[in-house]
Amino acid sequence: MKPIIAITSGDIAGIGPEVILRSITQPTTSSVCYPVLIGHPQAFHEAADVFGLTVSLQELMTPKADTSRFRAEVVSAATKHKIPCLNPFTDVVLAAPRSRVSREAGDAAFHYLDTAITLAKQADVDAIVTAPLNKEALHLAGHHFPGHTEILAERCGVAEFAMLLHLPESALTGWRQLILQLSADSTSANSATASCGLSIAHVTLHTSVKSVPQLLTTDSIMGKIRLMDNFLQHIQCKRRAIAVCALNPHGGENGLFGDEESRLIRPAIDACRSVVKSVIGPLPVDTLIRRAVCGEFDGVVAMYHDQGHIPVKLIGFDSAVNITLGLPIIRTSPTHGTAFDRAWNPRTPANAAGMVEAIRMAAALAKC
Repeated sequence: MKPIIAITSGDIAGIGPEVILRSITQPTTSSVCYPVLIGHPQAFHEAADVFGLTVSLQELMTPKADTSRFRAEVVSAATKHKIPCLNPFTDVVLAAPRSRVSREAGDAAFHYLDTAITLAKQADVDAIVTAPLNKEALHLAGHHFPGHTEILAERCGVAEFAMLLHLPESALTGWRQLILQLSADSTSANSATASCGLSIAHVTLHTSVKSVPQLLTTDSIMGKIRLMDNFLQHIQCKRRAIAVCALNPHGGENGLFGDEESRLIRPAIDACRSVVKSVIGPLPVDTLIRRAVCGEFDGVVAMYHDQGHIPVKLIGFDSAVNITLGLPIIRTSPTHGTAFDRAWNPRTPANAAGMVEAIRMAAALAKC
């Protein structure tokens, strides 16, 4: 049985409905899962009309207690070549202006996510994939969370969690070849031992850069290292080689540029050595990322948001997947945002590769 995956429409003013429809109409998606759309069916129909896509939806009722019946309805819809759609919010969302921030769209996006979380916790679905929401719209609606990750953590009741960005092996091959061509050292790339792609987890997330040193603790760094090791084990990565980033330039230069490396990061690494298969650091990020891309490491633990996001989005913006670690449920998403500047415009169609990869990864994790 293929896994059932709930896909939230996110902020309907953005590119979410478009990339979802482009994804689920591809044979590669239907072959790995049964998708269930969480959002207003009219918004999906409008997106289909704007972008010339063909989609046939079947509206579902919100499941109560009979999980087996809900799952059977999803499979039944698929056998009729229909995409099941669950609408847990009101028609108010349809008044939300397209390509702009609005309270209506932010409120709907929150409720779509909340419903998907409930479905996953009840085992009505095997995983959830989230289209992007807009943080300003979320706050306008009174939902004061920094983003998806924090909502998921609160709803699932977990204190130890992490945002992980995963690059599939296919996204790294070209970069390794380029580095080899430009490098005088023919041993720079270690791709022969790499097969799990590259994953980067973050100790701190949506916060100001100036607050990062105060937010870092030895315990929080240890937690992210353990979560990374567990993830690599879950995806059956045999080597599980993890590198931990320094916070300061040149790794702090023995305290010349800061002492977080010796005071916080190195003690966390040392404390994890007895339970984590392979972990080294803290390493200067400029050279660490190059070594990781070349295949020397399977996982990287970054200290703050941009330290991990910039290399991932440079290397594989359209193929990277956001995975929330530490949850009792599976959640993935593409790494792009709502893209209001190009949403709902047939002259600037959105690339759905990130959503396709997020669905593929969610299905793979659900089968592990």
